[in-house]
Amino acid sequence: MPPKTISGKKIFITGGAGFIGSTLAGTLVQHNRIVLFDNLARNSLKSQPFRDHANLTLIQGDVLDFEAVARAMQGSDIIVHCAAIAGIDTVIKSPVTTMRVNMIGSANVLEAAARLPHCERVVCFSTSEVFGPQAFRSNETDHTVMGRVGEARWTYAVSKVAEEHLAIAYFQERGLPTTVVRPFNVYGPGQVGEGAMRIFIQRALKNERIEIHGDGTQIRAWCYVDDMVDGLLLALRHPKAVGESFNIGNQKAVVTIYGLANTVVRVLQSASPIKFTRKDYVDVELRIPSVSKARDILGFEAKIDLEEGIRRTAEFYRTYRP
Repeated sequence: MPPKTISGKKIFITGGAGFIGSTLAGTLVQHNRIVLFDNLARNSLKSQPFRDHANLTLIQGDVLDFEAVARAMQGSDIIVHCAAIAGIDTVIKSPVTTMRVNMIGSANVLEAAARLPHCERVVCFSTSEVFGPQAFRSNETDHTVMGRVGEARWTYAVSKVAEEHLAIAYFQERGLPTTVVRPFNVYGPGQVGEGAMRIFIQRALKNERIEIHGDGTQIRAWCYVDDMVDGLLLALRHPKAVGESFNIGNQKAVVTIYGLANTVVRVLQSASPIKFTRKDYVDVELRIPSVSKARDILGFEAKIDLEEGIRRTAEFYRTYRP
């Protein structure tokens, strides 16, 4: 059985000022020393109430700089590698940066962790995008899909597949205790950058027009960030997580993009009109995980349903000032 809590550890989180990284830090900061390593391209930390906590250290740096990563990581017991280029618009804008940061940056983090005299766990973030445009109840042993070469969107998935292979290879060849998590459409308070849920909620709160790219039939399973963090904590603690990949998501909170927009408008009693706009990129039409492996091995189960998650997220954005 895994320990009940994590305490007395030095925990190093790349991308730690980001949405999921900073939310994770908030759950651990009271009883651990937390080092966040981030280039601050997207900063969720500034809106967190614990941003000035005595146990928290923020180091501005780039995962492409191996020496900087290795220096900042010194003395750490646990590594969580969240840093990545993500978001469809950002990926399409610079596929070269996407590939470099996600592959070379991940290689730097794993090599630095392997050189530590003592490392209890390294958790690397992959993505549900590795399953390609059609993913229904996808499990961890399903084939990953690379996508057509030259289609910029798939550079993100390819780079994350490479990271997964490298993380597991470090376990198999070098004995580094690695675990991979594949998040499925995580949303919630503090989300910055791209993300349909955040955009829909912020627009609905202002009664502004909600735009849907394409015909709105794309299907997603939406996971509230607290559930994602619960899965992460299990991946950090459970002895059977080492050398494994896990889908982390909410397979019950399934809805089309059009259905999501309507749900947001209804739950928030918004007057926002819903409009359809042209989609100029390849999209994922269906993405629903199987989380049976995470449930059976880790004991993970998503708890927050879609409407409750929308309400909680909206409460944050009602008072949020970027």
